[in-house]
Amino acid sequence: MDVDLPQTVAEVTAAFAGYEEALVADDRAAIAGYFWDSPGTVRFGIADHQTGAAEIRDWRWQQPPLPAGRKLFETLISTFGTEFALVTTLFAYPGAAATGRQTQAWARFPAGWRIVSAHVSEIPDAARTTPA
Repeated sequence: MDVDLPQTVAEVTAAFAGYEEALVADDRAAIAGYFWDSPGTVRFGIADHQTGAAEIRDWRWQQPPLPAGRKLFETLISTFGTEFALVTTLFAYPGAAATGRQTQAWARFPAGWRIVSAHVSEIPDAARTTPA
């Protein structure tokens, strides 16, 4: 299996950047479009979870916009072949006492790269073992 082919990494990097831009802009329709439209899509949140693209869309439409100043760091994109990728990143907001962690599994479909599974969690900054 080919790991981290430059073209595939570039494609997933662009898809992830588009997702992040939509998230920060609170473009809920665009956010939903980045998820695989399937009952099998799963999202585990900080204090919630959704199963299926419809539940993910419904949950997103009920959420307030993200706090201002979201910053990503330690983002890693790993691709496996040309059809599957894993994206991990940490995120923070100014003045927050926790660091967010985000993992997304992406798969290539005829319509493009889509998130098939996502997990978001937080860890109090005092518990971090590496500097932010």
